[in-house]
Amino acid sequence: MAQNQSEDTGAVPDARPPAKRRIDGIDAARALAVFGMFAVHLGVVSFGLLPEEQGWELHSLVRGNSSALFAFLAGVSLALMTGRTRPVEGDSLRRAGVRILARALLIGLLGFVLDAFAVPVAIILTYYAGFFVLALPLLRARAALLWTAAGILTLLGPVVSFLLRQDLFPGGLRTAALTSFTEFFLTGYYPAITFMAFVIAGMAVGRTDLTATAVRIRMAVAGVLMAATGYLGSWVLLNPLGGWDRLTEAHILNGGSLSSVDPGTAEEARYAATDAAHSISGQVPTDSWWWLAVNTPHTGTTFEIFEAVGQALVVLVVCMLLAERLPRLMYPLTSVGRMPLTVYSGHILVLAVIVALHPQNAAGGPWYLEMFILGSFVFACLWRWAVGRGPFELLLGNFADGAVNVVESARADRERNRGTG
Repeated sequence: MAQNQSEDTGAVPDARPPAKRRIDGIDAARALAVFGMFAVHLGVVSFGLLPEEQGWELHSLVRGNSSALFAFLAGVSLALMTGRTRPVEGDSLRRAGVRILARALLIGLLGFVLDAFAVPVAIILTYYAGFFVLALPLLRARAALLWTAAGILTLLGPVVSFLLRQDLFPGGLRTAALTSFTEFFLTGYYPAITFMAFVIAGMAVGRTDLTATAVRIRMAVAGVLMAATGYLGSWVLLNPLGGWDRLTEAHILNGGSLSSVDPGTAEEARYAATDAAHSISGQVPTDSWWWLAVNTPHTGTTFEIFEAVGQALVVLVVCMLLAERLPRLMYPLTSVGRMPLTVYSGHILVLAVIVALHPQNAAGGPWYLEMFILGSFVFACLWRWAVGRGPFELLLGNFADGAVNVVESARADRERNRGTG
């Protein structure tokens, strides 16, 4: 089994503790997140194995949850590359910070390049890079503090976002995945004010001993409870307490009362409200506070965050167990998870070709999802066997190493000049 190498950060020998063995289950979970985004980007029409009804169920399951899992695992990786259960300090912390900034710069540039291909996909990489930068002040924090920060952001972030967007920063027309700081923090597809809760929760998990059985049991139980809280809390508010009716009146009937329309129209209006909730991409509308009670994907509400983090915890535990007990069976999945940047970017480039050839049918047709996944398996397994780290991951690691060398050389020169001055 390959050594951790700081979760593919391009680490070079320094004063850090010796690297621990890589946790392949994290790679497997990362691959599932990438494949989930495949399913969302290609659409239900691309599913060949599933009938349309089951296809929509799968689409609903992975939409939002896959990007949340991706961000959550980014947080796990940040913790692993900065000391695992014992956060690095001093020189090691400085070098880790330089590596993370270098990675963020290159990932952000790659995100803008991919966005320039005008594929009908909300590229997450530009946001991902920003999340890395925002996480820097938390690199020395331990699990308890990180869970506290994630909890505060989960509870207050959606409310603060609602107030700011309601009065100061209403969302405008989106022309790309990310075009401004306002979009990054508040009004974009993956707004940091709520998405950082996933990253910080992942960092908290990465600060625990993921090889310990007791830790995994606690993660699984906490995950189930959090997912149940997110689902049931939203259900109680929207159904028995009348939230859907209030949303229907505010959003569909423009403030009118459901009692003032005939039953058929009322039912259609309720359906339109639920359909609107499932079509949100980033944050809820601000015409009613009841929107904060929904838990549908990409809404950025407290209930959605609870449910998504809970599911991420369960997925990670299951993947770690399977990767350890069935390593050969999980080899293709862990191979993809070792090069997520390469596979994610590659599928965007392939989509760009498809869009160029078939602009009216970007998803292509049935079996495209299966072909994308199979192609990813074949490429990742062969590359891992022949080379090791993915091509983009290798580039990222070398760039990070170069940045560390430049910073350390400049620091050494300053100290030398200070000593001779």
